[in-house]
Amino acid sequence: MPKRLSTARGREFGEGMRKAIANAGLSAREVAELLDWDEAKVSNVLTGKGGVSKLEVALLLGVCRVEAAERDRLLALFPVRQIQGWWQQHGACAPIRPSTAHAHVAKAKTLVCWQPHVVPIFLRTDAYMRELLVASATAPADELEDRLHAQSELRALLGNRLACTFFIHEFALQLQVGGPAAHADQIHHLMFMANWKNIEIRVVPAEVGAHAGVAGPFWHLKSTKYEPVVWVEVENSSLFIEKAESITGYEAVVRELDRVSLDRQKSIEFIDRLHTRLRELAGQREPSCEGEGTRR
Repeated sequence: MPKRLSTARGREFGEGMRKAIANAGLSAREVAELLDWDEAKVSNVLTGKGGVSKLEVALLLGVCRVEAAERDRLLALFPVRQIQGWWQQHGACAPIRPSTAHAHVAKAKTLVCWQPHVVPIFLRTDAYMRELLVASATAPADELEDRLHAQSELRALLGNRLACTFFIHEFALQLQVGGPAAHADQIHHLMFMANWKNIEIRVVPAEVGAHAGVAGPFWHLKSTKYEPVVWVEVENSSLFIEKAESITGYEAVVRELDRVSLDRQKSIEFIDRLHTRLRELAGQREPSCEGEGTRR
């Protein structure tokens, strides 16, 4: 079955409209009756097939008594919902919960992540996440706990049997985030994550030198229903790339990273050696494996 032709904006608009109807405690049929529409017209709004005006969308949102901020967001998305590619500018700092990214990861079947600077968010310990947020120049201190919770939600999506490949540069693993003990614990956590059946961790060694991923980190997401999306996150904005030729470029980068990185087993051995060295530096005993394992 061919993948549905849709856009990140269009999917977010449709999901927002579905939530508006659900939160109002109404069915599509009941909304149609209130607006004196055919039920098919309500369906067209939700699936982005067209045939409705911005005014009609506003009427539907009014019937559902959607709060002003959400109403304005959905009305702004409506006229641009067919445009591929989406640069979300967040202002001074990223939102606490990047809803678009969460939605795409939740629906994905495969994820390929490249991270040259730090451990990818999906593989971080709580302590590691906290240290990165404390070090941030833009994340407000009073939002720390909410941001930790949101990042934990994103991390939990790995439990959905999402097939993941993480390419991580050696420098990201060597970077000490927190004290020596916290660093050793993070690498210990990676050792166990690398043994999950749905996770493959590949280390790009420093000896490779220049490589195809020097432009920066990204997440390549594939689902069964939609075309692939690449998510690029920077300090206070997010980019969702959808055009086929752009996706092809990122897929070429993935192939090169696959070529120069250590294979799965050698990557695990690299992480194991690093953990042993860090544990010795931190003066730690061999950590307990209780609560962790190779399930999934």
